[in-house]
Amino acid sequence: MQVWPCGRGREGDPRSCYYRGAMQRQEFHYELPPKLIAQEPAARRGESRLLHLPAPGGPQDLRFAQLPDLLRAGDLLVLNDTRVIPARLFGHKASGGRVELLIERIVDEHRVLAHLRASKAPAAGSRLLLDGGVDALVEARDEDLFRLRFEGEASVADLIERNGHMPLPPYIGRPDRAEDRERYQTVFARRRGAVAAPTAGLHFESAMFERLEARGVGRAFVTLHVGAGTFQPVRVARIEAHRMHSEWLEVPDGVCRQVAATHAAGGRVVAVGTTVVRSLETAARSGGLAPYRGETDIFIYPGYEFRVVDALLTNFHLPESTLLMLVCAFGGYEPVMAAYRHAVEQRYRFFSYGDAMFIEKEERNERR
Repeated sequence: MQVWPCGRGREGDPRSCYYRGAMQRQEFHYELPPKLIAQEPAARRGESRLLHLPAPGGPQDLRFAQLPDLLRAGDLLVLNDTRVIPARLFGHKASGGRVELLIERIVDEHRVLAHLRASKAPAAGSRLLLDGGVDALVEARDEDLFRLRFEGEASVADLIERNGHMPLPPYIGRPDRAEDRERYQTVFARRRGAVAAPTAGLHFESAMFERLEARGVGRAFVTLHVGAGTFQPVRVARIEAHRMHSEWLEVPDGVCRQVAATHAAGGRVVAVGTTVVRSLETAARSGGLAPYRGETDIFIYPGYEFRVVDALLTNFHLPESTLLMLVCAFGGYEPVMAAYRHAVEQRYRFFSYGDAMFIEKEERNERR
């Protein structure tokens, strides 16, 4: 596993996370009333609120429809075009007992890696009888995941499209519905493989893209297939000891050229979501942005030196989560945590189906 450096500043330098000691998980806690966790999407895409966090300056309450006012000609919007698959299946073991399956990754046409929930974990060689007449064989266990082989001529992708359920996050306390297949999906999703949506992109619709294009804002697409590990809690006290999950991504050569041209002309690279930040910063790990295709377990937290991204559009994230740590690294620990407290006070809607933030880069990357 590659753990990215949390900073290159010397001891005592406020730009380094070594300043006043390494950070603790508890420092990223905030109080969130459960009623602020969005259980449904907005009536229409683009009707959400937008909390603007300028650099410098305090939070400003806007609507998502005002996003074009925060961008300018020559900026480049980078989005994640992954497509969420209906990765949740239900059934029972051949020996009896209910089982819930959440596909983490499709390995080939007939094999997957999946999380299994059952009263007793099935052993290798066990057979699962899933709803819709789908049979799967447990081939092996790989730490927290099970390697399964789906039987029959149909591909895994076709089977889950017919029989699977949309994998709504655990904080949405209701079963998925037919409309979630469209709303828990961006309008530009095209490459199947995610089990969680890149939620900052859920706010966009065609009319918004037309407005941004008219303003001279460019677009580029990367792919990061979001895994269920995005909801994995940080359990260690010192955040740098956290083991990050791995996800597959691709940053094409054309995107690298667009980014280079944008920066050369004085424009900003605006990441739509933390998945885009992780993609671009992974592809720039050697110092300059270069095409990349493969796995990443990059963990970004305060003190990290950003190489590519200049502004970030993102939803609100869970307390003590790695994604909140990334946002604090980008916008500055104190400004971001203060903005979250403001969002709670102003009753913003939180998490996947909730409202958004637009964060301008905090140049100091300070811890405190």
